[in-house]
Amino acid sequence: MVKVSKYLSKTLRHQPERIGITLDAAGWVDIEVLLAACAAQGFAVTRAELDHVVEHNDKKRFAVSDDGARIRASQGHTVEVELGLAAAVPPDVLFHGTIGRVVDAIMTEGLLPMDRHDVHLSPDVDTARRVGARRGRPVVLLVDAGRMHEDGHVFRVSDNGVWLVPVVPPGYLRRQA
Repeated sequence: MVKVSKYLSKTLRHQPERIGITLDAAGWVDIEVLLAACAAQGFAVTRAELDHVVEHNDKKRFAVSDDGARIRASQGHTVEVELGLAAAVPPDVLFHGTIGRVVDAIMTEGLLPMDRHDVHLSPDVDTARRVGARRGRPVVLLVDAGRMHEDGHVFRVSDNGVWLVPVVPPGYLRRQA
């Protein structure tokens, strides 16, 4: 299932064109179209396998439409999509997991979205630590989200609980003790 999840992430977040599909403006694609395109590329996925990945993915990376006909990635796109997420009031503190070799640059430049649409923030330390650990020894940064919000920064929260913001200036960051 990990292989299917990674394939779907790459397709629905970054490269839908590589299997010949087109996402709508909000990132949705018809599930039957997606499954047919996967099969045509030699990566057959059944509807049951897709449903299993959506339901059991620990990060809830994917969302299925209410009618069960469409799927999209919950966040993390590098392709142009508008997820239609409303502005939300964040908790006072959010967290960002990273690795030690980039901390100095982050503390100088802030958190930038890089090739994504937004900076991703976690609601808890454990999630941030797991995110940072994907690339090495994790470092957790605390984000003064409450103050950012008071200062006019707009936050949104994805369907899977990831907090999104265009940028986090360095003055709102501190390293977890």
